[in-house]
Amino acid sequence: MTLKLTPEQLEQQVERLFPLAVEKQPPETEAVVGALLEALEAGDVRSATKDKKGNWKAIAWVKRGILLGFRAGKIVELSGKDSPFQFFDKHTYPPQRMTVAKGVRLVPGGSSVRRGAFVASGVVCMPPMYINVGAYVGSGTMVDSHALVGSCAQIGERVHLSAAAQIGGVLEPVNASPVIIEDDVIVGGNCGVYEGTVVREKAVLAAGVVLTRGTPVFDLVKEKVYRGTADAPLEIPAGAVVVPGARAVKGGFAAEQGLSLQTPVIVKYRDEKTDLATALESWLR
Repeated sequence: MTLKLTPEQLEQQVERLFPLAVEKQPPETEAVVGALLEALEAGDVRSATKDKKGNWKAIAWVKRGILLGFRAGKIVELSGKDSPFQFFDKHTYPPQRMTVAKGVRLVPGGSSVRRGAFVASGVVCMPPMYINVGAYVGSGTMVDSHALVGSCAQIGERVHLSAAAQIGGVLEPVNASPVIIEDDVIVGGNCGVYEGTVVREKAVLAAGVVLTRGTPVFDLVKEKVYRGTADAPLEIPAGAVVVPGARAVKGGFAAEQGLSLQTPVIVKYRDEKTDLATALESWLR
């Protein structure tokens, strides 16, 4: 059964069905989940949005709908015909079927985009990479080899997720904001961005930078320290150039051993020289 529902109707149906136990789910649950996934893939609904003040907020009912899909799903074999590789997952969340009409370059080699993810025309996916349910990837973005776009993560336009970059995902709690990477951000190789961190437009994360809610980020230019709190995520300012750093651990055994802790450091803000060094290879696209 195929349903065509407006976002408002989808919200009403998800909120009606989500509280019900698995054994009490009506037959139309799977169709509602399918309609939600189609809306996510089309970009008609998103798992997080930015308000007029620039603050990002999770859309709780959308995340409830995604969780409802796991509840309604049954584990089935998803392996291709005569494939030597075997895959088993909830039947509600198979790999998304991509077509040439989508305008996405999905280069051969083991990549996968899960149902319920939006991938805009002009995105380049280098193998192997993975984009999870509820994620949003804007036009002109490159998702490089071994990169992960986690569940509900929001990636802007013309972003470069370099090799092995890990963009964390979150489904629960439903009101927890996902990781946000805004337009024109460069995420270097082996970077990790987790726990709802917001990286504002045109920022540059050098290779190896790890950002979490509990990570303090030291701004050498503005002489400030950025931290996330229980109520607000860590935010990296627009245009900031962040590199891996370290700070000494004071006192006792740690000081005796000369130990230090990993600490991202903002060393400058993006300028023409930075733009030249981080320019995307548009001729490859």
